Amino acid sequence: MAKKKQEDPPKGSPAWMATFSDLMNLLLCFFVLLFSMSTVDLEKFDLIVASLQSSFSILPQGGASIGDGDMVSAGISQLENLDIYYKEANSVSKEETDHSEGEKDIREQFEEAALEESEEMAQQLEEALRNEGIGDQVELDVTAQYVRLTLNGALLFDSGKAEIREDAVPFVEKLGRVMETYPENVFGIEGHTDNVPIVNARFESNDVLAAYRALAVKDFMLAHTILEPSRIRATSYGEYSPVADNGSDDGRALNRRVEIKIYNSFNLD
Repeated sequence: MAKKKQEDPPKGSPAWMATFSDLMNLLLCFFVLLFSMSTVDLEKFDLIVASLQSSFSILPQGGASIGDGDMVSAGISQLENLDIYYKEANSVSKEETDHSEGEKDIREQFEEAALEESEEMAQQLEEALRNEGIGDQVELDVTAQYVRLTLNGALLFDSGKAEIREDAVPFVEKLGRVMETYPENVFGIEGHTDNVPIVNARFESNDVLAAYRALAVKDFMLAHTILEPSRIRATSYGEYSPVADNGSDDGRALNRRVEIKIYNSFNLD
């Protein structure tokens, strides 16, 4: 029996190739759109949308955006509001960035102005202390919040006591005359000690001793100057804010101190 002759296949590409080609085109368009969404260059984005409209016809005439739409076999039938969303998102992001940078600039300007005022105060205080003849007995440094005057604790108090020494009274009086030239500023008087445990029936700890010493200086200033009580604060840091190593005599001597912080006009609260 003779074999039946096979029919020649139809000429041209198989039918599935057309569908596959359409799918590849759509995928290409989709990833191009994703890429365009990832860039912040709005001009390039608009060019891409216009190119897709004219080349692939996947966007309706007059539309240049993707929003809620229906996916159909021939492609994307509706692309709405992508450019609006994209531009609004960029606008919000830019506004937030500008706002953050603006706050940073304001904060930096505030700190610069405060530091400049502190430095001016420090120069004035240094000259005033020198005129009173006690410039070499006070260590002075500045921050953007205050000018700090550091006084040696041994100069003011006997060991384990919180009464200002009689021979230190003239020194504290001179210091008070300098301080009362800043009646509108706030003063923070801080007591500090070393870490050697105190053996004293009156003071149960270094914290208590430091607090009494800070209060002694505050009370003296209130009694001998025109400064208002509401503008002077006395606090104790005890042994917990050392400026030197407590392992040596010299270090412990530095840690036994009283600090007076004169806050500038930017930090009066």
